[in-house]
Amino acid sequence: MLEIDLTRYLILAAAVFCVGIFVMMTKRNAIGILIGVELVLNAANINLVAFNRYQGGSLDGQITALFVIVLAAAEAAVAVAICVNFYKNLSTIDVDRGDSLQG
Repeated sequence: MLEIDLTRYLILAAAVFCVGIFVMMTKRNAIGILIGVELVLNAANINLVAFNRYQGGSLDGQITALFVIVLAAAEAAVAVAICVNFYKNLSTIDVDRGDSLQG
């Protein structure tokens, strides 16, 4: 069986993190930015699970990753609600127009 070392997991997590940051910086619509945030959170989860696997013994990494997944789901639900309200008020999801929201 092929054993994958910790370095490969860290490289994968770094690549996913960089893609997430790039997406957050380049997208102008709210859904694209939300996808970038989710990629960054997934990169953190890859690191948590990888370090836990190579540390051995406890399940702290998996439990923390599960907690991050629950927080990401809650964040996505709130963000989608904000996007729907944003679209209802402005008929667009372009975040550059967000400064015109009122009360």
